[in-house]
Amino acid sequence: MAVNPQPAPVLQTWKLTLAYDGTYFRGWQVQPEKRTIQGELQAALDRICGESPLPQGSGRTDAGVHALGQVASFALAAPIPEENLQRALNRTLPSSIRILEARIVPGTFHARHSAVAKTYEYRVFRGAICPPFLAPYVYACSWQMDVEVLQRTARLFEGRHDFLSFAATDPDLASRGLEEAESDQLPIPRPGFQTEPPMPATIRSIFSSVWEARPSPEGKLLVYRVRGSGFLHHMVRNLVGTMLDVGRGRLRVDEIPGILAVRSRAAAGPTAPARGLFLCSVEYGDVA
Repeated sequence: MAVNPQPAPVLQTWKLTLAYDGTYFRGWQVQPEKRTIQGELQAALDRICGESPLPQGSGRTDAGVHALGQVASFALAAPIPEENLQRALNRTLPSSIRILEARIVPGTFHARHSAVAKTYEYRVFRGAICPPFLAPYVYACSWQMDVEVLQRTARLFEGRHDFLSFAATDPDLASRGLEEAESDQLPIPRPGFQTEPPMPATIRSIFSSVWEARPSPEGKLLVYRVRGSGFLHHMVRNLVGTMLDVGRGRLRVDEIPGILAVRSRAAAGPTAPARGLFLCSVEYGDVA
């Protein structure tokens, strides 16, 4: 007697918007024997639905980096209402990870590939003594800082540029959200550094790049807010570290165009600590 095969389960694509405190995680991406955001989400889905898809994030935040509006996507066969999945995830996930929204979206949606813009924020504490309960979320800088010079420097990064000088020297850099774009005409590089031909994979468009003073009950915060088409690994932290060197007089504003042009990580300033960085939001246009 012929046995009718069971129909394949219908998979639904899910989009999660989530916030997390990255202090005690080894970043987004699953790693053996390490506690990560992606790993916690996968384990929670397995406990709730008996399925363990690997959620794809809009980007891989590093160890210690926080998120106010990270986005993840995955497919599930379980026919679970949106509000129920959100509620169940928030019950089973650690309190340092919260699901802000859970939605079923078209199957073409992908958290990383469908993104059209991201906004990051970097928070700097400006005071003599940083409160201990604020320390995991800011970079404490007590030295003298010229905020007007910081603002002028930030504006130089707006537009489309090759940001190789501000990218981590990762062997897999070429695999992180590459764009096909042509280089802008760049200024003359700083003396002592050799310029290479433009490499489209490291070109990004920055739509806005600003510093703002933000009062808080704990003391003054200086916040860098940047919105762009995408970001290279460590790019925002390297931009911040370089700008803080300008603000304290270790670099000049007029050196920034040359640092961009030379396409060498050695030309730029230090990498700011991960704890001050927040992924604020991800934009998707009409896809979801």
